[in-house]
Amino acid sequence: MSQQADGPVTVVDPAGIRDVLGHFATGLTVITAIHEGVPVGFTCQAFSSLSLDPALVTFSVSRNSSSWPKVRQAPSLCVNVLSDDQADVSKAFGRSGADKFAGLAWRPSAHGAPLLDGVAAFVDARIWAEYDGGDHTIVAAAVLDLGADATRTPLIFHRGGYGLRAH
Repeated sequence: MSQQADGPVTVVDPAGIRDVLGHFATGLTVITAIHEGVPVGFTCQAFSSLSLDPALVTFSVSRNSSSWPKVRQAPSLCVNVLSDDQADVSKAFGRSGADKFAGLAWRPSAHGAPLLDGVAAFVDARIWAEYDGGDHTIVAAAVLDLGADATRTPLIFHRGGYGLRAH
């Protein structure tokens, strides 16, 4: 059982948080959906499995995201686990306002969300629940379908850069 601490929350410098937690290597995903007939998506580093029964995954998205309000309206979404040769895709979907799909090959997943070509794995899902996460929204999503390409290696983000090299 978890409990919320009583009393004031300690204020920690965001730069310090980013520096220290950057030592934890993560994968990179692009979360995609179709909104009003148009593909939308964003890069997401905070992704994880959540539950086997029921099958759930979780990700966190900034409350400032301009793409999230569109993705959350879609009937399904696709978590695209990027391959180690897709740093450019990560960067493109991390930008705001641009046509993130320009020049990018994709096809509709079994549930209709954009499945990017060349990804290491994918998870088709639908939103199951949302929770307050400070400056982020924590999303739990029910798994509808998934798959992986065992010949591909995932893209890793570590200490502010791609890969596990010292930065």
